[in-house]
Amino acid sequence: MIAKNEIDSEAPYRWVIVGTSAVMLAFGIGFIANGLSVFFKPLYVEFGWERGSVSLIYFAGVMGLALGGIVMGYVADRVATRWISLFGAIVLGLCLLLAARADSLWQFHVLFFVAGFLGAGSFFAPLVANVGNWFKANVGLALGITSAGQALGQGGVPYGAALLIGAFGWRDALSVMAVIALLVLIPLALLTRQPPRSTTAATGEAETDDGSPVPLSTNAVVVWLSVAVVFCCFCMSVPLIHLVPLIQDRGVPLDDAASVIFLMLMVAVAGRVAFGKLADMIGPMRAYLTASCWQTLLVFFFIQLGILDAFYIFAIVYGFGYAGVMTGVIVCVRALTPVTRRASALGIVTMAAWIGHGIGGYQGGFFFDLMGNYTLSYANAAFAGMINLVIVGALYFTIHRRQAALAFKG
Repeated sequence: MIAKNEIDSEAPYRWVIVGTSAVMLAFGIGFIANGLSVFFKPLYVEFGWERGSVSLIYFAGVMGLALGGIVMGYVADRVATRWISLFGAIVLGLCLLLAARADSLWQFHVLFFVAGFLGAGSFFAPLVANVGNWFKANVGLALGITSAGQALGQGGVPYGAALLIGAFGWRDALSVMAVIALLVLIPLALLTRQPPRSTTAATGEAETDDGSPVPLSTNAVVVWLSVAVVFCCFCMSVPLIHLVPLIQDRGVPLDDAASVIFLMLMVAVAGRVAFGKLADMIGPMRAYLTASCWQTLLVFFFIQLGILDAFYIFAIVYGFGYAGVMTGVIVCVRALTPVTRRASALGIVTMAAWIGHGIGGYQGGFFFDLMGNYTLSYANAAFAGMINLVIVGALYFTIHRRQAALAFKG
């Protein structure tokens, strides 16, 4: 048993874990989940590939990330997170270097799938589960800050890539991004550590919003949340992937269009932290429902906008609230699953999330090619958001109804 003073000496390092994990998610998830959005038109100019075809590159990447999350989440319950994230950093950087030299669609599909599966897939579930295991109090805040790193990357990577494309062309832009990834991610992976054993034990019980035991099995919780996040992330992915080309279709240059999603995701950094704190105050599931409502009610209004200033203003409003969704998901998994299954459970739920992202992103391009506009693409996003609300609401009331029944029998 580790002595109390030894635990206390480890406590400050937990915030180092939060910081390094946030930055690694920024690079890893940013490259796979949003970095491609500013390459749509450059790839069309060079190869003539339509948006549906380019969207399939994104689909391959997030499907790799989805499947990799399961595998690496399972491994992370058994192997130190440091070595998993180090492996992912090397694979991601090498895949981006090779993609900069690709000239066939199938090469992009394969490279982005591998970058997602073995690269970014080595980050999300292992790193987020590790952060959650370091904390007993302020769990939501810690996971919100970690999740904010993902938002930072999803805004910063495409914006930086757009500047690099304008300066050097898309191939050299990918090469520069690959080198930056290797130089940043490898040292950060080496700083990653597991929590002290007794700290892990202290966070091992799964509890509902009010601190009582979860009246559902871990398998049931994982299945329920997985189904919900497919629709949640279907909704989320449409503006994330198709907002830049939507704004460009209004006659706005690429740099300005990319700056809108950069602003939205910079606001999302604050939103993810705020909703993490909200989860500490009102409970993970209530925070998740709040963010899901915000996202669903506003997503369709993107296609009503016509000028750059309107996109900037709306990006601030939408970005703050939608951002809480992913914080809500990971805090719910942290609260409703035991520590011995936390990384693997998060890997499964994350897989479902990226499946939703992939489907939503692809259908956005497919229906644009079919209809010549984004109306149906964004309408589908709003409908998917409604389904997510119904499922999460049903889970929330099921848990509390079973708690009440157990209390009555007791």
